[in-house]
Amino acid sequence: MAANDSSVYANDDLIIVQFFISLFLCINFLLITVFFMKDFFYTTMRYIFFALTLMSDCVFLMLSDVLLILTYFEFTIPMLLCLMVYVAVSLCFFITPVTLTVMTLERFVAICMPLRHGELCSTRSALHCILIVHAISALPDVIFLSIFFATVNRSYYTQSTLCSMEIFILHTWQGHIRSAISQFYFLIMVIIIMFSYFKIMKVARAASGQNRKSTWKGLRTVVLHGFQLFLCLFQLWCPFIEAAVLQISLVLYVNVRYFNYMVFILSPRCLSPLIYGLRDEKFFVALRSFVLCGLYKKQLSNEL
Repeated sequence: MAANDSSVYANDDLIIVQFFISLFLCINFLLITVFFMKDFFYTTMRYIFFALTLMSDCVFLMLSDVLLILTYFEFTIPMLLCLMVYVAVSLCFFITPVTLTVMTLERFVAICMPLRHGELCSTRSALHCILIVHAISALPDVIFLSIFFATVNRSYYTQSTLCSMEIFILHTWQGHIRSAISQFYFLIMVIIIMFSYFKIMKVARAASGQNRKSTWKGLRTVVLHGFQLFLCLFQLWCPFIEAAVLQISLVLYVNVRYFNYMVFILSPRCLSPLIYGLRDEKFFVALRSFVLCGLYKKQLSNEL
């Protein structure tokens, strides 16, 4: 009876996760559609990076959800396929916080260096930054996988396994290296966000009138980026906690992974639509116009 109850609860948890992921994916796809509706959005740096985070989050949510389902049903897949999924998930894991850091710098330039904003934050600069973001995000994968490939033989790739990030850590020191790289990345991101926060705070106190309102709004955006990064930082420790729990009990491992997934994976990624999708006036007007089938088309043209 207890085993049946546990199975029911597990199924309920899985259904809840599927509901939230479906909801977030629908919202993200809707916002991406709105992004491509108006050339104003895909020629403005902050909206370009907003769309990049949405796309990265969509890929991350779908792939991580697949891994979660495989874990729940204890379904094994070939190691080589698991490796490809790991690369994609790991890349998207870093793209979001790195992009948030770049978006924070864009707000810093817009508020603290308004005369140079057009020059430094042009569409061409945005495209160059996207390449840099992907290169920086891929670097931990290159380092970690180079070490992994050097420590395993070919027969390892022909095995079938329960796919998770922990299986690629064959030695304790590999986990330490991955942890050190991730913590270095997040330390740099935190420093950049804190620097931007205090600089914008200084400008906000000196501003007046409409400029003051705009500056404080930018400051709140930086704070929300910082909170997202804080949640992503906690996500860094999840694999190590899960790896320790896995040695104790598979059932406990599944429950802990479910909790971590909801709090540290879903939560920070549901904030992106809020920060730039609903709080941004121009984007909100475009979204409302699209949802209401063009009822506000005239208002959208006037406001954009």
